[in-house]
Amino acid sequence: MGTALQLLFTGLGIGSIYALVALGFVLIYRATNVVNFAQGDFAMLGAFSMTVLTINLGMHYWLSILITITAMAIFGALFNLGVYYPLRNRSFLPVIISTIGASILLENGVLAAYGPQPQSLPSVFESQGFSIGTVFFDSQYVVILVVTVIMVAFQYLLFERTLLGKKMQATSQDKEMASMLGIPVALMIMITFIYSSILGGLAGVLVAPILFVSVGMGSSIALKAFAASIIGGFGDVTGAVVGGLALGVVETFGAAYISVPYKDAFGFLVLLVFLLFRPQGIFGERIAEKA
Repeated sequence: MGTALQLLFTGLGIGSIYALVALGFVLIYRATNVVNFAQGDFAMLGAFSMTVLTINLGMHYWLSILITITAMAIFGALFNLGVYYPLRNRSFLPVIISTIGASILLENGVLAAYGPQPQSLPSVFESQGFSIGTVFFDSQYVVILVVTVIMVAFQYLLFERTLLGKKMQATSQDKEMASMLGIPVALMIMITFIYSSILGGLAGVLVAPILFVSVGMGSSIALKAFAASIIGGFGDVTGAVVGGLALGVVETFGAAYISVPYKDAFGFLVLLVFLLFRPQGIFGERIAEKA
């Protein structure tokens, strides 16, 4: 039982990272009807920003976090203006290709600047964690879980309790009608990209002390977050969170009880099962189209 609880805690910690990135996928998809395949690279940029500011420039850890989040917000706005906005009136395919091109550009830009050698970022906590019974609670995993809960609660309050959130929801549901009602659609989409960029950057900040900071980490996280959003029900915010947590738990238990080298395959095996038997995901609904 102690081992199972330990694995559950670790899986929820990793799954929280997938959930944050999956939230970015879902929010942009709902606002623009396209998938941003560069969402995982937002996490990579956040991790590299923390590494450069903290280790290379010697800045204080918390100041580095503040600068990174601010930089990711600015980057989200620029990404919207440079990648999505020029193609906003085109079909979804050119926009998707544009996000893939942006992902390749970001990865190769970071590779040219910092090289292929993975880097490590120390944790801000002096204590590694604490134990309750036989379960060890790693400090960084605890922070990941706490921050994820805070961000999910913030997102709920934003969408359900604020006028800005209502406008963002109206834009995601029907851009033309929202525009007719006087809602600045372009601004709402801009805010969505900014928020999604912050979510991705925050995921990178949180996961950097656990994983090696490398150019390929963004693609790996993005693939699993994308799978998590499909498992939860693509386009559903709750599904993105639940799917991310579930995928992290499945990976962790699969690595512990079956095979470590194939741990990445377990999540995609679950995805395949869902695509075969419940393609709409956990919280998705079947949509029938008339012939």
